Amino acid sequence: MPYVQQSPPRLGNQFDDDRVLQSYLRRVLPADVLDAIRDELHTMGALAGTTLYEMHLDDLAEEPRFTPWSAWGERIDAIEVTDVWKKAERLAAEHGLVAAAYEQAHGPWSRVHQFALAYLFIPSTDIYGCPLAMTDGATRTLLDSGNEALIDRAVPHLTSRDPDRFWTSGQWMTELAGGSDVGRSRTTARQDADGTWRLTGRKWFTSAITANMALALARPEGNPEGGKGLALFYVPIRTDDGAIRDGITVNRLKDKLGTRKLPTAELDLDGAEAIPVGALRHGTRAISPMLNITRTWNAITALALMRRGIALARDYARKREAFGKPLAEQPLHADTLADLQATFEGAFHLSFRLTELLGRHETTGLDDEGRALLRLLTPIAKLTTGKQVVAAMSEVVEAFGGAGYVEDTGIPVLLRDAQVLPIWEGTTNVLALDVLRALEQTGGLDPIRRELDRCEEAVSAVDLPEVVQVAQNAVDRAAQWLQQAMKQDRSVVEAGARRFALTLGHALELALLARHAQWAHEHERDARTLAAAERLATHRIDHIAMRNEDAAFALAN
Repeated sequence: MPYVQQSPPRLGNQFDDDRVLQSYLRRVLPADVLDAIRDELHTMGALAGTTLYEMHLDDLAEEPRFTPWSAWGERIDAIEVTDVWKKAERLAAEHGLVAAAYEQAHGPWSRVHQFALAYLFIPSTDIYGCPLAMTDGATRTLLDSGNEALIDRAVPHLTSRDPDRFWTSGQWMTELAGGSDVGRSRTTARQDADGTWRLTGRKWFTSAITANMALALARPEGNPEGGKGLALFYVPIRTDDGAIRDGITVNRLKDKLGTRKLPTAELDLDGAEAIPVGALRHGTRAISPMLNITRTWNAITALALMRRGIALARDYARKREAFGKPLAEQPLHADTLADLQATFEGAFHLSFRLTELLGRHETTGLDDEGRALLRLLTPIAKLTTGKQVVAAMSEVVEAFGGAGYVEDTGIPVLLRDAQVLPIWEGTTNVLALDVLRALEQTGGLDPIRRELDRCEEAVSAVDLPEVVQVAQNAVDRAAQWLQQAMKQDRSVVEAGARRFALTLGHALELALLARHAQWAHEHERDARTLAAAERLATHRIDHIAMRNEDAAFALAN
């Protein structure tokens, strides 16, 4: 009896095949903008589904190589990235994955354009979106700083479309003394007699050490402890010939669970030259524009991985036969994939709503309510999608059965890479506490309530009003919980912050998906978005629970 040959999953053009992205762009973009970018997105979709994806599969076993010493004993700290990353850097520059946001050829829609490209690009380039996120964040931070000398020096490189002029940037904050608690940083800054600032310390986790520059936090000598005593510095990493500059020593590359193509280093700084970006205090405040940008990239990366996993699982389900028919025709398997699709579509509309607000903020400007909504949605979108993508990729692995557990299928790497997204740029708990701070700054939940009201006003088809009501009810309950918890003790509020933030995130996803489902129903006669919204409403939206927080300490210790 002949062996059965199982056909592997294949990808087509990742733009042409993406119903959700195309429908969204048709709704939000002016027709002339969509016409202007469609061919570019089609080209990126073709690369993502063929050339880049094939390179990614061929390159699965390759990782960056670190050579600290030359054959003759010279300290060189040379790092060689993989072929996919070399190709990705050139393509990222040529397609303007950073530049598009700053050229602003499409005004307030430039961020939507940029992140649509990134969403297609990231999964086939082994998360090359990470250095692009930090590069984008560094550009925004420098522009916001008003430091004209540094802007003139770096920004033309960071936003260049010429691969030979294009720079990437690192972000050096994390130290052994404090990860998210950056106020405990021990890196010091001292000024030479000639006025040059030099940094001394140990940066424990520095992503993209192959970058040309970095923004780093350090404490100028004599400054007080804590975050207020830190300053933000520009650090040139490489000489004109590409060598790492004096005063920077790479101790090792981190051996990580995922994102293994990304060379993440542990550094010693011993008199590394640096330039203050702005004032010599409040560095954490100065670097916040970078975090807002990188958190948006984090959410888009989560979407991109969910979309990739579902695309592969869907294609495989059409080809894999079990019990006499393809998996796609098995009711339980179809139900599982449908749940994944509904989760993805909700996450998509929350994350791209964030990009809309960001683009308007940077161009035409936002009113007070818009700025408040942007402030709230940034941590909410990041933490919500970060948790969702890990669960989704676990389901994708399972959807392939044993093949999903085998490295050379290219499926396990999706789960490993996804796991960084709830961690990078603030864990879920750190971001949940940031949501509480954002509420204090913006005056409460009114911006979110009004966003839900706009969604409610937009829907009328079939069960969509009831779908939005599920979201409204969850936010009402979250507001009631917060009011009660604040009457007790701050520790009660903090202990429930994750449940509170996830409730807001899932409610917003549901309402925004319902709003788009109404448009798709009216303009495209496509019932699939409507089905996704109705299905998502059956998922857990409300995470609020009154708990005994004293018992939590007993259980945790």
